[in-house]
Amino acid sequence: MRRLLVAVAAAALALTACGSGETGGDGKVTITFWDNNGGPARTPIYEELIKRFETANPDIHVEYVGIPSASVQQKYDTAIAGGETPDVGGVTTSYLAHLVGQEALAPVDDRINGGPLKDRLLPSLVETVRQTAPDGKLYIVPSSANMDIIWYRTDWFKDAGIEPPKTWDEFVTAATKLTDTAANKYGYTIRGGAGSVFQLITEAYAYSGVDNFYKGGQSTLNDKANAELVDKVADLYKKATPEADVNNSFTQMIAQFTGGSVAMMHHNLGSYSDVTKALGDKVAAIPLPVGPSGKRTIVPNPTDGFAVFKNSEHPDAAWKFAEFLTSAESNSYWNEKVGQIPANTDVRSAAWIDKAAHVKMALDVLEDPATVLVPAPVYLPQYSSITKTDSEPQYQKVLLGELSGQQFLDEMAKKLTEAQKEWEERK
Repeated sequence: MRRLLVAVAAAALALTACGSGETGGDGKVTITFWDNNGGPARTPIYEELIKRFETANPDIHVEYVGIPSASVQQKYDTAIAGGETPDVGGVTTSYLAHLVGQEALAPVDDRINGGPLKDRLLPSLVETVRQTAPDGKLYIVPSSANMDIIWYRTDWFKDAGIEPPKTWDEFVTAATKLTDTAANKYGYTIRGGAGSVFQLITEAYAYSGVDNFYKGGQSTLNDKANAELVDKVADLYKKATPEADVNNSFTQMIAQFTGGSVAMMHHNLGSYSDVTKALGDKVAAIPLPVGPSGKRTIVPNPTDGFAVFKNSEHPDAAWKFAEFLTSAESNSYWNEKVGQIPANTDVRSAAWIDKAAHVKMALDVLEDPATVLVPAPVYLPQYSSITKTDSEPQYQKVLLGELSGQQFLDEMAKKLTEAQKEWEERK
């Protein structure tokens, strides 16, 4: 009986030791990494980086778990509730505050300041992460960023003898001039359906030059200049855009642009592979135009990064992996593959940056001291419902002439002001 009990105990110990977050019989520490946007495009990149990490750190094994972006926040919530979080996870600022509010993440300020990443991260991305957390700490180490831009047909502009627009007035003029409805050619395509309002907000602040989302506790979204931009865009509908734009999601919008019937499209760096695969060197990118103030104001896209979860049994190994992923070599490899803005400033001199004109352009904008970042309050629990569920049908009414830009923004600003007040009271 004694020998049987010893054998059972040994077997149980062996099983426990081989689980995630434990030390296996081979002496290796196993940590689990959750990719927050797993899929055929990104998984192979991480598999290569994990291979490199394990070669350099033979005492650590990384268990990769790819999770679709649409379900990752729910997965994190379930894991937090059950006390089964990963050691390291990909996290964006769009739901960072939600995880911080559940006390699921460990701050990484001291680790960054005490290691090779100190003063090696793009300040604008670091600041965006800090502004997202309720206490101003860094709960993710930023790895990459996206930026809203205008993709345009270089051949159309060349044939028409006009330069890419730098201001919104030039943009409207170009969109109008490049439209030939009889030939099914339009100067611009509007995203009027799913995902439309975030893009519209970035356009509004780019035009107005308003440098803060809140002033005195009140949302600035309904600023008169922001409303002026909404009306300018709505005035283009059906005159310089396809009529179907009122229902456009990203899929329909990019199909029109890559299909050859549209001269300009507002999206972000993430559509690089789609547009270049279809149009090759006939497409290029420019920043969102500026308004009458001449100020460059940008509403940042969510910043991607890596978090170390508080429940990790091996936080040092977890941090070592997160630090590796944001090292110059790894950060360069990752962002070259996905066509986004690298967070590690040492990557700025990489040869591929000069070849990737869209990334170089975005970096130039973000590094310009005159550029002002206006982060959206994505930390608000109601932000998504206010700007999507509540507002997208209303924006369609604006395009159809049933609602003015000012009326539309007044209602959204009221809800955002109320949500901010509730958040401040809870905080």
